[in-house]
Amino acid sequence: MKPEISIGAQSFEDIRNEKAFYIDKTDFIREWWEGLDVVTLITRPRRFGKTLNMKMVECFFSEKYAGRSDLFEGLSIWREEDYQELQGTWPVIFLSFADIKGATFEIVRGSMVESLMELYKKHSYLLEGNILTEDEKRDYCTLGQYVGRDKNVKKEISEDTIAWALKRLMSYMVRWHGKKVIVLLDEYDTPLQEAYVYGYWGQLTSLIRSMFNSTFKTNDYLYRGLLTGITRISKESIFSDLNNLEVITTTSEKYSTFFGFTEEEVSASLAQFHLENMLDEVRCWYDGFRYGSREGIYNPWSITKYLDTGKFGSYWANTSSNSLVGKLIRESGPEIKVAVEDLLEGRSIETSIDEEIVFEQLGDNDEVIWSLLLASGYLKVESVSEVDSDSDAVYRLSLTNLEVRKEFRKMIRNWFQKSSVRYNDFVKALLANQIGYMNQYMNKMTSSVFSYFDSGKYPSEQTEPERFYHGFVLGLIADAKLDYIITSNRESGLGRYDVVMEPKKESDFAYVFEFKVRDPASEATLEETVRNALRQMEEKDYDAMLVDRGIPRERIRHYGFAFEGKKVLIGG
Repeated sequence: MKPEISIGAQSFEDIRNEKAFYIDKTDFIREWWEGLDVVTLITRPRRFGKTLNMKMVECFFSEKYAGRSDLFEGLSIWREEDYQELQGTWPVIFLSFADIKGATFEIVRGSMVESLMELYKKHSYLLEGNILTEDEKRDYCTLGQYVGRDKNVKKEISEDTIAWALKRLMSYMVRWHGKKVIVLLDEYDTPLQEAYVYGYWGQLTSLIRSMFNSTFKTNDYLYRGLLTGITRISKESIFSDLNNLEVITTTSEKYSTFFGFTEEEVSASLAQFHLENMLDEVRCWYDGFRYGSREGIYNPWSITKYLDTGKFGSYWANTSSNSLVGKLIRESGPEIKVAVEDLLEGRSIETSIDEEIVFEQLGDNDEVIWSLLLASGYLKVESVSEVDSDSDAVYRLSLTNLEVRKEFRKMIRNWFQKSSVRYNDFVKALLANQIGYMNQYMNKMTSSVFSYFDSGKYPSEQTEPERFYHGFVLGLIADAKLDYIITSNRESGLGRYDVVMEPKKESDFAYVFEFKVRDPASEATLEETVRNALRQMEEKDYDAMLVDRGIPRERIRHYGFAFEGKKVLIGG
């Protein structure tokens, strides 16, 4: 009998109580505990089981769950008697920054205060008896009594109170429990990514740096700390002088199988749901993640959704905002945009990677984008090579899998939709052979979108211009993929065409595009550039491939695209 799936459940307690579908990751508890690292930061993409594992750790160690052996019976950790005795014996603080986000520092600061208020309320048992002095109880209530109050009350909470709130709570807990405290902080970097996107990075990092230093650096009340997030933000930003921090990233060997599903786990799960014959297709859609040297890691959210529905879809990619990724690629130089086109065409790129992301450098160092995309799960490592001891390792990266590629293409489409012009109108005009409207559309697009798409320091149409325009037009015609096979830069006849749209229906026309940037030294006008593009298609017989596939030449339309800055002329 197959187990029930609880979609969206991130509570280990609820999943175990309901006997819902669960893949045993409790060996993580043993490995982390025996590792003896004082503070551990683990970075993984969204929806990779970070919150569920953190809740699992809380259920195992927290005195709140003393006597709840039923949560772990039958799981790997419960086979060891020493760990049975350890369960439910430690004071634990669990805090999540997952919902601390907003367009202004004031909103995020208020959300952070609310989270601390809720935490103090959760531990209000500390106010009982005489463990705390009257002054300490009064200080405790500064946060604890304001849960649910309006934002004006939250403004009265000083930044010093916020920065020292966790350490102060831990000091009280040590007195009550007689043991140091385990601190679990989930999604630590969510508000920091928001801060970069919306422009209040300096304000927020100053506050969080103070909080982290008091909680994880100079804190005699801390026994062990465990943090999770997507990115490894530089020590200088928020972890200054925190020398006891063990950082586990996507390239680390430690804990490589505990976040995400291994192929063995996926295969066994498919068998449970009588879907074992679908492994190859599941692999195409959702495999591709690699942690350390361990390959064959699957996205757990997508696998769970597939098991529940029996249908393939882009599940993981739709679970979070792509605002930071979109912002960085839009504002990057032309090399990044050309590389993005290569990735969408199924090719790989080679670059160095610095996993310690310095957000302050994101606007100045385009290559940091690849580090962020790797940490976020959009890219996978195909291979790593080092030239010599003085050189950085070179990573060969590609889009992770089919699910990610679909979402990545959709992201780029959305950038075009920022224009005031309807996105599909170009494809409609193309299929109707309305060259006049195609020209009108393209010139509106280049006027409104190029400034949006090229808001960085290096306008892409000035460097490798034909490749930039090539990628731009590919984005515009992506909607036609349902009815056309779209290929680019392939050999046909005596040369390589720019773009071909091959119809899936025999009755439809085929289309061949050639892109040219006007050469002022040899071409007096854009009209001459268009004529040269059309002549090149004829002379090099770009139709040859289509004709070989049975498409009559009279059913093939040619379009020459001539570009000069934001001016475009299309002829056919």
